[in-house]
Amino acid sequence: MSTAGFALGQRSGHGPRPPHVVIAGAGAIGCFCGGLWAAAGFPVTLLGRKRVLEPIAGKGLEITDFSGLSKALPARQLRCSEDPSVLSSADLVVVAVKSSATAEMGQLIAQYAPPMATVFSFQNGLANASMLQQMLPGRDVRAAVVPFNVVPTQLQAAVQGAGAAASDSREPQRPGVHRASSGNIVIAEGPGHWARRLSVPDLALEESDNIAGVQWGKLLINLNNALNALSGLTLVDQLQNRRWRRLMADQMAEALRVMQAAGIEPVSTTPLPAWLSPHILRLPTWAFTRIAAQMLTIDPKARSSMAQDLILGRVTEVEALQGEIQRLGLTHGIATPICDVVIQLIRQAEMKKAGLPRVEPGQI
Repeated sequence: MSTAGFALGQRSGHGPRPPHVVIAGAGAIGCFCGGLWAAAGFPVTLLGRKRVLEPIAGKGLEITDFSGLSKALPARQLRCSEDPSVLSSADLVVVAVKSSATAEMGQLIAQYAPPMATVFSFQNGLANASMLQQMLPGRDVRAAVVPFNVVPTQLQAAVQGAGAAASDSREPQRPGVHRASSGNIVIAEGPGHWARRLSVPDLALEESDNIAGVQWGKLLINLNNALNALSGLTLVDQLQNRRWRRLMADQMAEALRVMQAAGIEPVSTTPLPAWLSPHILRLPTWAFTRIAAQMLTIDPKARSSMAQDLILGRVTEVEALQGEIQRLGLTHGIATPICDVVIQLIRQAEMKKAGLPRVEPGQI
């Protein structure tokens, strides 16, 4: 596929040249962040697959979120390419591929990206940034935590039951991505003032001197990705169901026992400490709803990224989530029966390729 038009855009004032950002793995998260940076005047290149990039190259990108955000980027404002040589002009590489593709992307960055380019891992799980650091010695490679959920707009519409419109003969809509929950991106501290430089309207970043703790805190929350996928419910409906919340709480408590045995202290991205989350989840629905509303905003139709994977018939990242707790439990002699069963059920759903299993909490 040929590259689409490329426009630098103009930022207000006459400050330093904005960095050229290459999104290495332009899925939902990458397109959302890259689109907002491009809207703010950054030169942005989306590196990814033809099926994702071709519609953007032709029609541009629509960016929306739960708060009413709506930005339409024309095709000329984003460069789209399948050619990894675009990494050669990057000042910043944002890795947003699935965990299974990290090693391949690391090789491409080593081959093409300038040694001085900073690399951020915007990926789920704990091992991706470490793998990139090992593959890219001497480079500025950092972990980051993306707390919010992003879904392709077309997938969101199909899941809501609007998929029947696909047979409509009207002109296809501009491709889009929709942020369905709140939160600020957290990056590991380091040189370059990247959090400040990359914070733009509708996208805030902050730095942490304990990114490993933040990653473990995010993993603790992300363990619900699999439960949400198995439930077949939206996140809001799942959280309104006390039986599912109790199972979420039990799974968190299991993970916290393993972390404690390993000497790991997860850092919460909400005002409440991580150890308190299971207790909050077990509260009556009226009390839980009141507390949760002060910590997090979720789109009524949002589902987890793992639910999206099962809907699309893709392999999930359960090994980077429940699998991490399972492996740590084996190392420290702590049983992880909930994670064990969840992994098994997700693997079965992957093999069946029949969408969301819609199991009941009691089956887990």
